[in-house]
Amino acid sequence: MTNSPTNLSKVTPASCLVGSLLSGSLAFLLYGLTRSIAQTFAHKPITVTQQWAIQLASAVRTLVVGMSALATGLFLLTTVGLILLAIQLVIKKMKPDQSSSTSK
Repeated sequence: MTNSPTNLSKVTPASCLVGSLLSGSLAFLLYGLTRSIAQTFAHKPITVTQQWAIQLASAVRTLVVGMSALATGLFLLTTVGLILLAIQLVIKKMKPDQSSSTSK
């Protein structure tokens, strides 16, 4: 792998907002999926009598809901981060370049 500097000149506020729109819509869809999964598991009780089967089913249900919630949170944080990056880029464009005035 090379440690080349990243070219951030291609990053624009518009591209950040488009990315946050996509990420936000995925987060919204995943939230609905997580809610649906949790409600389905809540309304369908485990019907086996063996203790190990109940524990295994409970663990699998917890993992499924947890992974879905994790994906929802990840996309939500990505959305917030992209919106904040767009705001930062707009603020940087509005400020005058201070590096030329400080160097002598």
